[in-house]
Amino acid sequence: MFALVFLGFLGSVYGYSSWRLIPYLPRPWNLGALLILGLLLLAPLLLFRLRSQPGRLTWLADPLSWIAYGAMGFFVVSTSLLLLRDLLGLALTQLNLLDPTTRPFIDLLTFALAIAVTGWGGFQARRTPCVVEVEVPIADLPSAMSGLRIIQISDLHVGPTIKGPFVRKVVDRIKTLQADLIVFTGDLADGTTEQLGPDVDPLSELEAPLGVYFITGNHEYYSGVEAWTDQARRLGFDVLLNEGRLLEYGKGQVGLAGITDYGANESKPEHASDPGKAFATIGAADLRILLAHQPRSIEAGHQAGCHLQLSGHTHGGQFVPWKYIIPLQQPFVAGLHRYRESWIYVHRGTGYWGPPLRLGAPSEIALITIRRAPDA
Repeated sequence: MFALVFLGFLGSVYGYSSWRLIPYLPRPWNLGALLILGLLLLAPLLLFRLRSQPGRLTWLADPLSWIAYGAMGFFVVSTSLLLLRDLLGLALTQLNLLDPTTRPFIDLLTFALAIAVTGWGGFQARRTPCVVEVEVPIADLPSAMSGLRIIQISDLHVGPTIKGPFVRKVVDRIKTLQADLIVFTGDLADGTTEQLGPDVDPLSELEAPLGVYFITGNHEYYSGVEAWTDQARRLGFDVLLNEGRLLEYGKGQVGLAGITDYGANESKPEHASDPGKAFATIGAADLRILLAHQPRSIEAGHQAGCHLQLSGHTHGGQFVPWKYIIPLQQPFVAGLHRYRESWIYVHRGTGYWGPPLRLGAPSEIALITIRRAPDA
């Protein structure tokens, strides 16, 4: 069912762009373009088969991933631009401000713009994630605890197009920041540990005085949650599954709680997300931080008494149209927000999912500094 829905989505996106642009190609180029379109549309299904049933053609999976996901990114961008061009064109035509004879030129110009935008989005996705510095004011925090530095990474999505060299760049960048605490808020990989184990090995070099911690995201449950949590432990992470740790810092205590993904119970009932249970393993603390993959855990996190929730999952939207669909499911898309008496920081993701494409939502490594809030 998922494959049929996904193929239907791709067919509509690919088909619309092709319907608008292929007629401008001279014969026999237009026939060749139709053949290429058909192959691109079948590529995700072939890719799915290669990855789910590895065999003699497994070596095709990685190059096919770049072709399939690259094409997907281009057609999503081109269809979005064409729809925007059509809406504007309709309005201008109604106002007699657009000459119909210019339509072919504008269509081809839109196609060229789609190529440029896809290239820029690919560069943004593949570059070393930028360091985003965030300060969070916490009321009544002991003065000696002010200045706690936390590195948050999230949604790395090692898999079809993100491999060891990209992970190496991320790790090298983190090692220059000298944080007190490092947390990974889910979605490490898309694939099995057998396929991707060597690609995540650089993460074993991460270390911090207060430790390195990991929680599950929704993609861990797609790729084998037990295998990936075991892999995270082998990499040196302390995996928190509705658990907490009491950490000493600056003559005070940090209560760090980590919960399973918001929807974990759907595939593994014993992993049902439970902030209350996680904090119950800690008790009282001067600073209570909750690691929760999805922002929509904030209501339960607030009720459990967290001062700050660190989340990911949204990728900050990553690109149109997802940027405008995510708010239908999540209360926050990116950045630092106040939720009643709690704070929540939503990470834009360190990698990307699907097409190697980021537009208006650059990848990041978050450097979060906890400060004592000025007295009211």
